[in-house]
Amino acid sequence: MIKKMYQAALLVLSVFIISCVPLSKFNEMKNKSDNCSQENNNLKSDVEKLTVDNKELNSQKESLTAYKDQLVKDSTDLRNKLDSLGIEYNKLDQQYRALQVSFEDLNRGNARETAKLMSQLQTVQDNLQKKENELKKLEFSLDEKRKNLDQLTAELEKRNKRVADMEKILNRKDSVVNALKNKVSEALLGFEKDGLSVNIKNGKVYVSLDEKLLFQSGKYEVNKSGASALKKLTKVLEQNNDINVMIEGHTDDVPYHGDGNLLDNWDLSVKRATAVVRIILQGSEIDPQRFTVAGRSQYVPIDKAKTTEARQKNRRTEIILTPKLDELFKILE
Repeated sequence: MIKKMYQAALLVLSVFIISCVPLSKFNEMKNKSDNCSQENNNLKSDVEKLTVDNKELNSQKESLTAYKDQLVKDSTDLRNKLDSLGIEYNKLDQQYRALQVSFEDLNRGNARETAKLMSQLQTVQDNLQKKENELKKLEFSLDEKRKNLDQLTAELEKRNKRVADMEKILNRKDSVVNALKNKVSEALLGFEKDGLSVNIKNGKVYVSLDEKLLFQSGKYEVNKSGASALKKLTKVLEQNNDINVMIEGHTDDVPYHGDGNLLDNWDLSVKRATAVVRIILQGSEIDPQRFTVAGRSQYVPIDKAKTTEARQKNRRTEIILTPKLDELFKILE
């Protein structure tokens, strides 16, 4: 008899809920949820792209540094060779002058000696011209190397500044994440024993709440203890406007057998995530655009074991807090 009365009450409650929420409103909420999921995927893709760009810039920086060092070495070698050729040129010039003196002294000698000296003199002149041409080529090459070195040095300094700016923003982001974790931990102090944990992973703050802290088994109405914890977290979010929030509902792998309002674990995980976001936004001035809500069903388990303890760990709600990366995007543009 009691069971029938309970079923009748649930039926009346379902009719009341359906009558209070128009289909258009439900579709609107569903579209917002889909848009938020797409935005979350886009943000993940952007962060991955930023990480790849950062690695590529560091690689280019190393290549340019190596090339700059090689240019400096080449310039030094050319200068040494230029100095050496100058010394040789001076020696040949002295020889030429000495031969000129000898030629003038022997000009009155026999024709054979004169011809020999003329030949030697011509050879020295040819060598002098050859060395002079080599010196001009080396001087031109040295000037070109210097221009390239100056250009590459300027480019390297520009890239170094860009990398330094990116690293500064990433370091600031890490500091923001650590400070945010501390604020959240302080705000939620005392709930750890009830199945709440706060951790940093992949540059984000993860607030994980066990099922027992928020919901009854198979239900999606937030209990008083869970609502109290969420309201404390709301105060932190109100004070940090540059934080985006992702709320994920997770279930275990046991097939859902409810009262007919929910089809499966997908429905249950989505309902729990949306119930959490409603508690946070209720009476708050937080911009709803900062939120993305998703149901992950049983497909992102913490523990894949088929045990009671593992399934209890997997039945959770995760609130993922991510600092905005607007400044980093501007640098990349």
